[in-house]
Amino acid sequence: MRLQLFLLFACTCVIEFVSGQPSSGKKKDKINGEWKAYGHDAGGDRFSPLQQINTGNIKNLKPAWTYQTGELKTYEGTRTMEKAAFEATPLMIGQTLYFSTPTCRVIAIDAATGKEKWVYDPKVNLKKDYSEISSRGVSAWSGKNELRIFVATIDGRLIALDAATGKPIGGFGAEGTVDLKEGIGKDLSVTSPPAIIGNRLIVGSSLGDNGRFNYPKGTVRAYDVLSGKLQWSWDPIPEDSTDKAWSTWKGTKAHQTGAANAWAPISADADRDLVFIPTSCPSPDYYGGERLGQNLYGNSIVALRASTGKIVWYYQVVHHDLWDYDIAAQPMLINIARDGKNIPAVAVGTKMGHIFILNRETGESLFPVEEKPVPSSTVAGEESFPTQPIPVLPAPLGLQSISTADAWGLTPEAKAEAEKRIARFVNKGIFTPPSLDGTLVTPGNVGGIHWGGMCYDPQRGLLITNINRLAAIIRLIPREQISQAEKESQEILRAETGRQEGTPYILKRDYLFTINNDGIVIQSKPPWGTLLAIDLKNGMKKWEVPLGFMLNPAKYPDAKNWGSLNLGGAITTAGNLTLVAATLDGYFRAFNTTTGELLWEYQLPAAGQATPMSYSINGKQYIVIAAGGHGKLKTKQGDYVVAFSVE
Repeated sequence: MRLQLFLLFACTCVIEFVSGQPSSGKKKDKINGEWKAYGHDAGGDRFSPLQQINTGNIKNLKPAWTYQTGELKTYEGTRTMEKAAFEATPLMIGQTLYFSTPTCRVIAIDAATGKEKWVYDPKVNLKKDYSEISSRGVSAWSGKNELRIFVATIDGRLIALDAATGKPIGGFGAEGTVDLKEGIGKDLSVTSPPAIIGNRLIVGSSLGDNGRFNYPKGTVRAYDVLSGKLQWSWDPIPEDSTDKAWSTWKGTKAHQTGAANAWAPISADADRDLVFIPTSCPSPDYYGGERLGQNLYGNSIVALRASTGKIVWYYQVVHHDLWDYDIAAQPMLINIARDGKNIPAVAVGTKMGHIFILNRETGESLFPVEEKPVPSSTVAGEESFPTQPIPVLPAPLGLQSISTADAWGLTPEAKAEAEKRIARFVNKGIFTPPSLDGTLVTPGNVGGIHWGGMCYDPQRGLLITNINRLAAIIRLIPREQISQAEKESQEILRAETGRQEGTPYILKRDYLFTINNDGIVIQSKPPWGTLLAIDLKNGMKKWEVPLGFMLNPAKYPDAKNWGSLNLGGAITTAGNLTLVAATLDGYFRAFNTTTGELLWEYQLPAAGQATPMSYSINGKQYIVIAAGGHGKLKTKQGDYVVAFSVE
């Protein structure tokens, strides 16, 4: 059962501090040390300009206060804990922290003391079956005399709250709520906070992947922040035959395909009236015979005019996705110094371990990218795309291929078993298509770069990201043969099943690891999770270090060199610090941004599968992390928000 649950989860540059809502000035933001958006600013830089906490005193970092949300009590009588993940990054505005829990309860607490101010419960029905039970945070909009907090829920609602009281704002939608399922369908959830630009809320969605080919389309919508009225909508699967992307969807049922949705956070550039939409794989993930062709605008970064919803440019990172290679990370808005000029850019991190640095105004790549031939599909009815875009710089990260030479085990016998397992499956490098015999997909669908995303230190010109190194095992089984296949193979039986209704094949997804008394043991060479820095002056990797551990270091002294699977992101600060939790071991860590040296670590009361944040009040800097664990990863769960400071 533990395995089944795990298998479900499926630069000298200068930051441009764009804001998603009116403010009194960028300089004041730095003085106040606020954290106004999920990724610090509307461009997702995840950089704090604060430096009171730095490499010199990080060893003195200690908890300042701890707040418990009471979330575990809301799970009682349900199976919520199996899927619940506390992934939120709080906002700090006006000395108050605002954040959401996995069940989309919104909480306001005093940022200096952790004392609770109010709690709003949208009363999500936890007896329904949700693919994810998580909410990565809330969004804030400020007017002349008010501050509004917005939460989008896993049951498809967009709710406006008064930041002072936590009560719904009656003039927004119907008594404070907009039904996001209207016109889309009941399958819609939202797990990431809406983007805010001017007086508009931009909302994507989280949809199922592999149940059927004709899921609802991944429509992105804009709503008025005051009234909740729909302003525009944009569909990543073109419905207009005059759209130049129409012809990239081939087949009689191609335009019935669903998903290609934007479930990751959306970024906004108010100065340019642009929002940057990270789209995902069309449904289903692993068979595209009903949607042959390039499949624009799926798996793309799409720049839309925020005022109209019209496309300005797009850049596709995967053609005709067959690997669940969603853009899971928030696009990061930065400036690149070239020839004495600052070029506005957007950095796009992907599950493939590919990073694309694009001109924010045109979509042109600022580093070389090559369109390379890739392996062809052997599955009847499928036509994999013959080429894929591969960045030259920054060079691809993580597990790009695998062979028996990469087999690993704790004992010679375990290593031999890993060799046998790897030899049974096909891998011809990245973009090897799914097969009937089974394909080792590298990287797997948890990255490379995952939803934790990237962060950036503009003072040092370094892009920082954490990655996973885990191969997925993908089998397509003819629908009429599934019962026999499950009878003949325990491995096939226990693997995750995707019904892929409307296609000839059922999906079976597994991963290249085993579970024993020591825990999860990956069958390929470590490190299995790393933290790394890329110098964006030249696109070269500066350093890479193992991140965390998965096996007991007391029993296996080298475990700290092997790294850990991780979910959750990092932040950087002007104190030359990179801070990240994310790992299975439950530690919160600080690294020297310049060198990658580990400087500090702290065992959290529950695992931190979230991205931290930092702020200051009255000259005192705090660093905060949500520590609630992850049901699917089987890490220690809880309901903690922990603030750290130095005395």
